[in-house]
Amino acid sequence: MTDVLDSILLQGNFSTPAVRAIWSDENKIKKQLKVEASLSKIEGQLDVIPQKSADKIVSIASIENFNIKDLAKEAQEKRHSLIALVHRLQTLAGDEDGEYVHFGVTTQDIVDTGTVLQVKEAYDVLLKDSKNLIAILKVQTNRYRDTIHIGRTHGIQAIPTTFGFKLAVWLDELVRDHKRLVELKSRNIFVGNINGAIGTYAGFGAKGPEIEQKVLEDLELDVPTISWQASRDRLAEFATVIGIYSGTLGKIGHELFNLMRTEINEIQEPFKKGEVGSSTMPQKRNPALIESLAALTQPILKDVGLMLETMEIDSERDSMHWRNEWIVLPEITNYLDTQLTLAATIIKDLQVNESQMLRNVNLQNGLPFAEHIMFNVGVVIGKQSAHELVYKSAMKAIEQHENFLDILYEQPEIKKEFTRDELRSWTDPTKVLGSISVKIDDVLNKANEL
Repeated sequence: MTDVLDSILLQGNFSTPAVRAIWSDENKIKKQLKVEASLSKIEGQLDVIPQKSADKIVSIASIENFNIKDLAKEAQEKRHSLIALVHRLQTLAGDEDGEYVHFGVTTQDIVDTGTVLQVKEAYDVLLKDSKNLIAILKVQTNRYRDTIHIGRTHGIQAIPTTFGFKLAVWLDELVRDHKRLVELKSRNIFVGNINGAIGTYAGFGAKGPEIEQKVLEDLELDVPTISWQASRDRLAEFATVIGIYSGTLGKIGHELFNLMRTEINEIQEPFKKGEVGSSTMPQKRNPALIESLAALTQPILKDVGLMLETMEIDSERDSMHWRNEWIVLPEITNYLDTQLTLAATIIKDLQVNESQMLRNVNLQNGLPFAEHIMFNVGVVIGKQSAHELVYKSAMKAIEQHENFLDILYEQPEIKKEFTRDELRSWTDPTKVLGSISVKIDDVLNKANEL
């Protein structure tokens, strides 16, 4: 094993079959051959090379004619990533037609354009799985819109909310993440490069820009304004969008991890018979899926940083920075798609402990309703005075482990103006939810626009 994406034992935790296949050696060669074939076809049409030679090259540029192990051996010997493929094409084309293989281009043209074809293929998978996750979360947001849940700030109980509201916040963020993905299409991220040694078309003659345009149109890629061999910002932007999306999913995983803690016990990840949480503790049901979801954000964010470093190209081209893309692009697309599919699985079949959520709201004997009580008391004695009064009572309840409402009711200002039943009525969680329902509807409506 050289990488978790290659490991039969581990790859299921870090990649999906669809994206893993996109970054396989076989698909890499297929994409490079597709570029070479398109180049020859267009050059034949434009009389840059003989039509007979173009037809021959197109006919033999098929993965079935290439042995990956042989290509790898020659690449290692020549210390060049593409030369073995070019040599094999020349051999297959024959002495005469082989002279027109790879005509006018440089390695970077073929490798860059082939890589972008792979990126675009992976991008389509990510878009599909992103839409699927959002569709699942929409259902669960509506399902739990009225499920009482305790809000927490700084890790401490704050005021009541609903579980659906929490999910709606996630959904709103995922919608933005999805839109960022979609907008990559209009930001000319999927752009090829067919312009020669340093991007000047010198090897093509006057027809260079026309060749590039027609080849990239044939490959269904965008055409650059000028060569981007020394400008790696597009792929850096792609990686950054992936990183932001992963940040959302990592945050969701981390929150679910906390909600599944034994002492909180508000959710459980999907569990199937036969799963084992521990090799020594038979009782354990660990958050295996949730931990996997959260864990993948860390390597993605590190990869994003590495991808940004690829922008520091020397002069017109170097491979000190460029080759980092070969590491980063397969990893971030595999890791993100794994997160998307994991999140969909978890959220779709999430076990929500609604009764425990309500118990947790009542855990502190009324303290989460201190704000609501303060505002009601403030109507009579003034907001600031009410804040001070409720604050003192709350601090005493916490420090002396006593019932907050009992302490509050013993305050002379409270006894004078309010009954004990009034105080209790202000601890009804269904009466302190503000505009939660309205905002959930706003999020769902936005999500439905995708």
